Amino acid sequence: MSKKRDIRYFLTGHVSLKWLEKKCLYDIEKDELYELDDEGYEFLAECASDGGGMTDDSEFIQYCKDEGILQDKKSRDHRLPANRAIIPSLRYLELQITDRCNLNCRHCYIGGRGARELEVGAIESIMKELETMQGLRLLITGGEPLLHSSFEELNDILPEYELRKVLFTNGMLLDTSILKGLNVQEIQISIDGCEEAHDFLRGKGSYKRSMEAVRAALDAGHDVSISTMVHAGNLSDFDHMEASFRGMGIREWTVDIPCLEGNLKNNLGVLPPPDISGKYLGYGYGDGLHGGGSGYECGLHLMSVMADGKAAKCAFYSNEPVGHISEGLERCWKRIEHRRLSELECDCDALDECRGGCRFRASTNGNPLAKDLYRCSYILK
Repeated sequence: MSKKRDIRYFLTGHVSLKWLEKKCLYDIEKDELYELDDEGYEFLAECASDGGGMTDDSEFIQYCKDEGILQDKKSRDHRLPANRAIIPSLRYLELQITDRCNLNCRHCYIGGRGARELEVGAIESIMKELETMQGLRLLITGGEPLLHSSFEELNDILPEYELRKVLFTNGMLLDTSILKGLNVQEIQISIDGCEEAHDFLRGKGSYKRSMEAVRAALDAGHDVSISTMVHAGNLSDFDHMEASFRGMGIREWTVDIPCLEGNLKNNLGVLPPPDISGKYLGYGYGDGLHGGGSGYECGLHLMSVMADGKAAKCAFYSNEPVGHISEGLERCWKRIEHRRLSELECDCDALDECRGGCRFRASTNGNPLAKDLYRCSYILK
C-alpha cells in the first residue's frame, strides 16, 4: 500500500492485534476475530499507537470504519504482539477463581461446596501471561465466582487486560449494584429448564432468582449467554426455552450433558441414557465459548486453571493436572496433549463437525479414544 499522510486513523479501544496461527485483529466487544494479510496487519499496527496514514486502499479503510475498528482519535496505546503465539495457540482460559458456591446442584462436577480460591496477585499474573500469549477470552468461573473474598479488587483490575472477560454465574448474587460496576463483556448464567426442572437440579427458588439476574443483566446492557444441562427433569422444556431465550435477546445458548463426576455420581437418575438425552444437543445457538481446530479433538485452544492453582486441559480433567500455575501458563500449556481426530475410534462422516464430542465424557470407561455416545446419538439420529 502506498501511504498518504493527510488523514490518520487509530485503533478503537476495544480491539487488539494478535499473532496467532495467523495474524489477526480481535474485537473484544463483539467477540470477533479478523484474519489479516501482512499489509493489513502492518497498517493496523501503525494505527495502534502513532496512527496510520490514509492509504490508497480506501475500501479497506471504509470496511474498518464500518466494523468499528478504526477511528480518527486516539483512545489508548495498544500492546502489540512481540512474537507469534505458541502453536496451537492458547486462546481461551477457564479460570476457576474459587470453588466456593452458594448452591449444591445435583449434577455439580466439583462435588459439594469448597473453600479454595486463587489470590488476586496470582490471578493478575495469570492474566498478564495470558495476554502475552495472545489469549482472547478469560472465562471467570467457580464455584460461584462472585463469592471470591476479593472479587471487588479483582473486578477493578479487569479493564487493564486486552481480553474478553466472561463471568460464569448461577445468578443468585447478581443484583443491580453489582451489575452497575461489573467489568466484564459477557455474563453466562445457568438456566437448566423451566421453573420446576431448574429448581429440581439447583434448589427451590433458584429459578426465579436466576431469571431475575438474566433480565437485570440484559437491562444493564451486558451481553448475556445461557448454559443449560440436559437432565431427566427438563426434557419437555427445550422448545419453550428456545423461544423464550431468543425473544429476550440472549446472545448464545449452550446446551450440554453433564459428566459423571462429583455430585452426579450420587444422583444417577438425573442423567438420561445417551439414546434419549443425546438428541437434545441439537438445541442451542451461537458459536459457543471456545472453538476447536480442523483435524483435532475438542479443546484445541482451551486450558483450565483450578482454584488450587493446578492447570489441566479442561476443568473436568482436574484430577489429571499438567502442572501448577506457579510454573507459568506457557509451561503448563506446552504439556497438554492435542489429539488428532484420526486417532479416535469414531468413524462417521460427521467427525469434523463434532470433533469427537466431549472427550472426558467419552473416556469415562478408561478409554481415551472411545466415542462420545451422547454426541453420537445426536449426530446419527
